[in-house]
Amino acid sequence: MKLLPFLAVYLCATCVMADDNIHQQVTLKGKWLVETNDKVMLDPQTSALKLWRGKLLSLSDRSAHESQQKQLHIINPSDAIVAEQSLAMTMSDKIKESCFYPYLADKPDFEALAIDPNNDNVFIIVTEDARDGVQLTAACQKRFQKTGSTQYPSLLVRLEIDENNILSMTHVRPLQFDASYAVGDFANDGIEGLAFGKDNTLYLGLEKDSKNMARIFSLPLSENFWQSDEFAPVVDTEVVLPAFKQGVHPINGMDYLPVDNHPGYIAAAARNDNQLWIIDLAKKKPTKVISMKFLAPVISHDNQCENWELIGNSSLEGVAVANNNIWLINDPWKAHYTENVKCEANRHKYESFSPLLFSLPISKHWFE
Repeated sequence: MKLLPFLAVYLCATCVMADDNIHQQVTLKGKWLVETNDKVMLDPQTSALKLWRGKLLSLSDRSAHESQQKQLHIINPSDAIVAEQSLAMTMSDKIKESCFYPYLADKPDFEALAIDPNNDNVFIIVTEDARDGVQLTAACQKRFQKTGSTQYPSLLVRLEIDENNILSMTHVRPLQFDASYAVGDFANDGIEGLAFGKDNTLYLGLEKDSKNMARIFSLPLSENFWQSDEFAPVVDTEVVLPAFKQGVHPINGMDYLPVDNHPGYIAAAARNDNQLWIIDLAKKKPTKVISMKFLAPVISHDNQCENWELIGNSSLEGVAVANNNIWLINDPWKAHYTENVKCEANRHKYESFSPLLFSLPISKHWFE
């Protein structure tokens, strides 16, 4: 990966130089996600987290174990136990008639999750990288070629749960980026965060663009939004994001923080940095940067280990605002997760790529 150009840093007069300006430093103790068989959750590759009816919902991407894909997992936040019955995705007839059905029916790379603020039976998810999946037919490719980014468009997918607890993909629309945004065409560098703000505005967090910069776009979801299956063009919010002296610093998960008489804030996870960014949607205040350290619990019977061990590689990818707290969940990075092993009692948890759940109190100082 290329380093962030120094010029971009110096031109950003309102940016926080995140290397030197940490607003808050916290250490968070996690809980291993545990399934109802009393074993840690097996390789879910968590790509999203949101509060729903007092529980947390998570979503897995296509690199997860097959038993975890294409479903919403229900998590009890108090003890991190995953419900035995998840919400498995089915397909509506409308989806089956879509250009995108072959890809969605195969192994779509689902990233991010948002819950309709007007109807909590409705969820929005997005696909990130379809280059290795089932491709479009020639006719569909011609129709949807002007994506402004990847050859196969990123897809916004509407899910709805019915009275029988059946979750169905009901509608799909491809996203379109203006060419001037220079989003670029990269593997696994698309939309990784979704959050609803005021006035049914959906915010979309881009992992990084062609200049290795994270971006946040917006998309108004009107009452008639899903009546079309054409491109849905997004708008760059041009919010002020932190700058760094070097390296790549992507957004990998986010949620909305409401504030009275204000457009609100976005809480975004930067997985490469073990940071949470508090982003002002009014674009007046520099982003607050919260630096985090993460501890995993250890249950050892030989007295050779401490009760908690520091995680070197956490890779946050889920953010959920819940009353006075923010819940965070990691997406175990398969190439590096086992490097966290210090106590042998936790080895099988890291080797199972089990995630950890953390919580962080919301501070009023973030908005000052």
